Amino acid sequence: MLKLDNFEAIIFDLDGTLIDSMWIWKQIDIDFLEKRNIVLPDDLQKDIEGMSFTETAHYFIERFALDESLEEIQREWNEMAKQFYRNHIPLKEQVFEVIQYALTKGIKLGIGTSNSRELLHEVMEAHGLTAWFESVRTSCEVAKGKPSPDIFLKVAEDLKVNPEKCLVFEDTHAGVMAAKNAGMTVYAIYDDLSAPYMTAIKRDADAYINSFSEVLEGL
Repeated sequence: MLKLDNFEAIIFDLDGTLIDSMWIWKQIDIDFLEKRNIVLPDDLQKDIEGMSFTETAHYFIERFALDESLEEIQREWNEMAKQFYRNHIPLKEQVFEVIQYALTKGIKLGIGTSNSRELLHEVMEAHGLTAWFESVRTSCEVAKGKPSPDIFLKVAEDLKVNPEKCLVFEDTHAGVMAAKNAGMTVYAIYDDLSAPYMTAIKRDADAYINSFSEVLEGL
């Protein structure tokens, strides 16, 4: 049975964990590369897993020999995704109830995401999340993206909570390892895009859930 009460802070990843959005990024990659007459490589999604928005843009420039600047690529991705994040991306089922429970127990909340600040803002505004989270950080604000622990350690620092008192919800293997490398407890949640790596995710996470309803059952 999963418990939340032993923790002083809960840190959520964003895409695939707090919101149901991972599917859009594969399509954005397909469309972005298709405009440049490049076919999406089969290994791309795994290669960029956990990278910050900036690290991913660097990767695209190097791997596909792109002429665009880092800023131009990031701007294009933001514009491609903005409407989806504002109007079509739902919260993960029953995550709202988990958040509300945590707030009633005085558990601090944070977000540590590899996404851009612009798209994170769209999500926060669309779902009225701003008041719930005391720290919201992107991997572009730290030295290295996931699986390095930097992003989660930064959120814990903001929240003034020791890492061992933090619980992280993640959907990717890189995210799970970032939390473990930070010395935190991590519960992994199922997402379609991460399903091929479920064996490794289950092996390294402290617990694995198919949905947030499994967390609510233990409250």
